[in-house]
Amino acid sequence: MATEYGQGYGLDSGPGFPGSTERRHRLPAALRAPVEPRTWLELTHVLLSLPISVLLFTYAVTMVSLGAGLLVTFLGIPVLAAGLAGCRGLGALERMRARGLLGLEVAEPEPLRRNRAGAMAWMGAVLKSGASWRALLYAVLHLPWAVFSFVVAVNVWVLGWALLTYPLWFWVFPVYAGEDGIQLSGDGTHRIYLDNPFEITVTALVGLLFTITSPWIVRALTMVDRLLVQGLLGPSRLASRVVELESDRGVVVDTAAADLRRIERDLHDGAQARLVALAMDLGLAKEKLQVDPQAAARMVDEAHGEVKTALQELRDLARGIHPAVLTDRGLDAALSAVASRCTVPVRVEVDLAERPAPAIEGIAYFTVSELLQNVSKHARATWAGVEVWRTENRLMLQVLDNGVGGADVSEGSGLAGLADRLDAVDGILVVDSPAGGPTRVTAELPWRGEHVR
Repeated sequence: MATEYGQGYGLDSGPGFPGSTERRHRLPAALRAPVEPRTWLELTHVLLSLPISVLLFTYAVTMVSLGAGLLVTFLGIPVLAAGLAGCRGLGALERMRARGLLGLEVAEPEPLRRNRAGAMAWMGAVLKSGASWRALLYAVLHLPWAVFSFVVAVNVWVLGWALLTYPLWFWVFPVYAGEDGIQLSGDGTHRIYLDNPFEITVTALVGLLFTITSPWIVRALTMVDRLLVQGLLGPSRLASRVVELESDRGVVVDTAAADLRRIERDLHDGAQARLVALAMDLGLAKEKLQVDPQAAARMVDEAHGEVKTALQELRDLARGIHPAVLTDRGLDAALSAVASRCTVPVRVEVDLAERPAPAIEGIAYFTVSELLQNVSKHARATWAGVEVWRTENRLMLQVLDNGVGGADVSEGSGLAGLADRLDAVDGILVVDSPAGGPTRVTAELPWRGEHVR
């Protein structure tokens, strides 16, 4: 593992870190919201939603109705397929609009799956695709919501700014309308206008209240748009899970291939080379046995030492593949053995009433082993701790040290590779390592049920 600890890691990246250049706003968020670009982009999204949803609804209802009506003829299926394909294309435009105006990144839905080429195969794939029908549902459901959000947003926004700027344009009423100002109430004999300085000031303050709250109202309205786009125009949960499993399978395959290459390299450069040299030495000793017995005895004695070294290398290699102590005695004994080889004192606490599945137990062992190697090589710590416990159906691991901190989980680091390995089995790796320490790495693994040996 090659994760580096030390000064300069994680100090200058992103808001919230020491030394960050994040700009500090003098005005609170409530006062900045009406003039922020995000607010105007969200308002633009709401305003555009009405005409776009009208077009979507009209197209979807027309094509589906026409296709359904023509199902009694051979034209119904092609028309219905074309309508669904059009809904998919319009859904792609809606994802682009949400990305540009709402900053919402939504992945493309699962592609059409065709077993063969041809128009009939394409129509069948469109009709069987869940993404096509979700896009149709979006086109139908979005219209009523777009009407509601358009009416609410426009009324709140216009009312707020109109009342806020009332001191600037109230003179229009007496000059051009023959009235003293905005009329609140009145009958044939009595009328109430907002015309004196106090009433004008109160009107502007009410307008300020509406102006301040209108961005948050629009933001709440766009939250529903976000849910609609994510839920109906993005990939389904099943498709996302399939993609995730395919990615995890790739990680597992790559990890297994890397482990096999490591074992082959260790055997070739270590035990195999030593055994070849040992065979040559024994051959020379055999030749000298008759001529110079004492020299042959010395060579046999040296070969005996080489045998011991080769055996130790093979034991270390076997321990790196899967230690026997883990199989025989479980995590407590195996982690204690790992801790004894660490360069700093390590306190190990394992609180498990039973053992997890062998695969999860092995991943937990190697996770702690790599993290303790990190502590030995990079942390410059004086002590470390390992804690293992079970929470419901999850196996929890935590490795602590009082080193210099600054552990980096960025792409390409050892911790990133370890996180990928855990993710392949639905695990999680969380690193808390501020500059100056201490470092706390928490891993969470699925328990995967009881195992009887």
